[in-house]
Amino acid sequence: MKKKVCVYAITKNEEKFVNRWVNSMKEADEIYVLDTGSTDNTVSLLKEQGVNVRIEKIDPWRFDIARNKSLEMIPYDIDICVCTDLDEVFEKGWREKLEKLWTEDITRVAYNYNWSLDDNNKPLVNFYIEKIHTRSNYTWKHPVHEILAYTGKGEEKKVTTDEITLNHYPDQKKSRGSYLPLLELSVKEDPNDDRNLHYLGREYMYYGRWNDCIDTLIKHLQCQNATWRDERSASMRFIARSYKKLKRYEESKMWLNKAITETPYLRDPYMELALLYYELNEWKEVEVYVTKALEIKDKEKTYINEQFSWDATPYDLLALSYYYQERYLDALNAINTAIQYNEKDERLQKNKEIIENMIK
Repeated sequence: MKKKVCVYAITKNEEKFVNRWVNSMKEADEIYVLDTGSTDNTVSLLKEQGVNVRIEKIDPWRFDIARNKSLEMIPYDIDICVCTDLDEVFEKGWREKLEKLWTEDITRVAYNYNWSLDDNNKPLVNFYIEKIHTRSNYTWKHPVHEILAYTGKGEEKKVTTDEITLNHYPDQKKSRGSYLPLLELSVKEDPNDDRNLHYLGREYMYYGRWNDCIDTLIKHLQCQNATWRDERSASMRFIARSYKKLKRYEESKMWLNKAITETPYLRDPYMELALLYYELNEWKEVEVYVTKALEIKDKEKTYINEQFSWDATPYDLLALSYYYQERYLDALNAINTAIQYNEKDERLQKNKEIIENMIK
């Protein structure tokens, strides 16, 4: 029996995304959007495309309230709800693939999400998200970095698929200014939520509040529910970054070694330690930790991955390490590999010339 599928979203001042988004989402039977106060042409453009739009300002602003109000717009006879944002695009055929995998006992689907892509549309950060769900038994929680929480009495039945892919093309000019106070509110409301402690500590790091970052992430690591090793390792790395900014290098090394112990299967803590030794001009140590990072060939499917662990950076650092150890042929091989990742990088090309002149 054919299922009724509905897409829902929240928006504010995103007129430049409307046409692309609707074209991607129109495989659904219906599309509902809660506009939270646009002053551009977002609403009129959506209505022109046949989207069901409601306008409501959320004051004080919270993402969970906005998401829940958008979910309330959906009729109860809808079988499958699909929550997206206007800066996201499904790859074609998603509706058919969703119907093929859906069975009566399924309540939620986890699917492939390319959070960041390069100029050639190649994924840089990729993981699963879980925003396809049944109409009933779900609600959004937390003021920011909101999650879809299951409220049903029976067991939640989740399936995971790589067949459905959603791509994210964010507006880089969009402000994150509301995130910090909302994260502080979120932790105040639920001080034992490990996920929000991690996000708050990370946000303090983004703001350069190094001591607040350290204190918050230590609380995260002490939280009973903080059992996901990848996220624990990231907290340790962010603590180390903060100590590095405070020029407390030995403490930074200590926390990066803790991160390596926590997740020896991830490149990121090795690369962070290599970057620290680069800053300290300790070239042999740079070589040691980049080499260890490169021994890890499999990239985990998680948002925790750092782009610098998988782009030109490892070979760039390796080239510098070899150069300052006067191993110029090794340096040339490393810089050539780095350039394969980014042929237009003028600094890499210049470094190659310098190395070639030393060989001559």
